[in-house]
Amino acid sequence: MSKGTIRNLLRRDTRADRVVPPTGFTAQLTLFVSGAMAFLAVFALALSLASGRLADRWASELAGAATLRINAPTDQRAAQTEAALNVLRQTPGVASARALTDEEQASLLSPWFGSDLPLDALPIPQLIEIIEGEPGLDAAGLRLRLGAEVPGAVLDDHTRWREPLVDAAQSLRRLGWISVLLIGGATAAMITLAANASLAANAQIIEVLRQVGARDRFIAGAFVRRFTFRALFGAAVGTLLGMSGVLLLPEASDAGGFLTGLGFQGIGWLFPALIPLLGAAVAFLATWSAAQRKLKELS
Repeated sequence: MSKGTIRNLLRRDTRADRVVPPTGFTAQLTLFVSGAMAFLAVFALALSLASGRLADRWASELAGAATLRINAPTDQRAAQTEAALNVLRQTPGVASARALTDEEQASLLSPWFGSDLPLDALPIPQLIEIIEGEPGLDAAGLRLRLGAEVPGAVLDDHTRWREPLVDAAQSLRRLGWISVLLIGGATAAMITLAANASLAANAQIIEVLRQVGARDRFIAGAFVRRFTFRALFGAAVGTLLGMSGVLLLPEASDAGGFLTGLGFQGIGWLFPALIPLLGAAVAFLATWSAAQRKLKELS
C-alpha cells in the first residue's frame, strides 16, 4: 500500500463518512478497547524502560566493586585488616580500598537487625570495600595471594549474585516489550471484530452503494477512516490517563528500591506519545484488512 493510497484513505470525505454510523456498539467498543489498551501499554512501557535502567545501573555499579571480608578472631582482626589493605594497595586493578567503619557496617545490617545492633558483642567480620580500576581485577590471583598472607580474608567480587540480578532486570525489560506487543495484537483483534460487525450490519447499505456505482475502495475508505480516528482518539485519552498515573508513582529513591523508580525519565517521556499513533496504525491496518475480506464475501 503506497503513501498516496494511505493519504487518500485518511482524507476526509463527508459522503463516504455517512456510510459508517458515527455511534453505536462498534464505536463504543473501538473507543474503549483503544483507550484501555493504550492505558496498559503506558505501564508496560514504563516497566520495560525502568527495568532497562535498573539492569544498566546494576551492571555498571556492581561490576566495578568488590568486597573483602575478614573472618578472624577479635584480637587478630585489626592486624589482618591492615595486612589485607597492604595487599590490595599493591594489587594491579585496584583503584582504592578501605575498611568500613562500625557505623557503616551497622547501617548495612540495620534493615535486617535494627538500628541498635551491638556490633561489639557480636562476631561480625570486618568488611573492606574495593573499587576496581584499570586494567581490571584478577580475582583468582588476588584470592591466591590473600590465602597465603591473610588467612581470614574472603574475596567476593559480586559475580555470584550480580549476574542473576542483572538477568532478572533484563528479563523484566523483555517482558515489558512482549506485553506491549501482546497489547497491540489484542487491539488489532478487537478492532477487527468491531470492523467486521460494522461491515456486516451495513451489508444492505454496501449493496446499495455498489448498485449506484460506488467502488469497494470508496466503501473501505469510509470504514478505515472512521475506525482509525476512533482508535486515535481513544488511545490518546488512554495514554493521557496512563501518563497521569505514572506521574503519581513515587519517585526513585535508594530507600524504596526498584518499586519507586517505575516512571519515565528524560527522553523516555517521548515514548508514550507514540502510543496513540501506533494505535491508529494498528486500527488502520486491521480495518483495511477486515474491509477487504468482508467486501469480497459480500460480492
